[in-house]
Amino acid sequence: MPSFDTVLEANLVEVKNAVDQVAREIGTRFDFKGTSAAIELKDKDITLFGDADFQLTQVAEVLRNKLAKREVDVRFLDEGKVEKIGGDKVKQVVKVKNGISTEDGKKIQQVLKASKLKVQGAIQGDAVRVTGAKRDDLQAAMALIKGELKDLPLSFDNFRD
Repeated sequence: MPSFDTVLEANLVEVKNAVDQVAREIGTRFDFKGTSAAIELKDKDITLFGDADFQLTQVAEVLRNKLAKREVDVRFLDEGKVEKIGGDKVKQVVKVKNGISTEDGKKIQQVLKASKLKVQGAIQGDAVRVTGAKRDDLQAAMALIKGELKDLPLSFDNFRD
């Protein structure tokens, strides 16, 4: 039976390269000289540091620009709250989304059921496997999922006949 997997995976190598580029730019930019502006990556968490909220937004903007140049969708970023740390310094943790959450998997299943296409969606860990009798139905399901869930940067893997 033909099938494909709907996945939510960022290219972590490109994310790491973008963070390295941002760190290099922070070191060379005039408006960041002599400040505590910094960025670091641990697993799938990017931590931004700055002297004030304004500086933090500048670092975040540089990060978004570098990710866009490296063809990483900025919808993978889940920005946390700005926290105050020692003195007048602030930090923000930005998580890189990886894997479809259970709620999003259920949304995908509901979209498929409501469409009246002859396909079924099954949640398998952090992916959703969609199976159907015809290849055309699966391609229509891909277009439907992309159109309905615009806030998620989904991709489709393992298309099998």
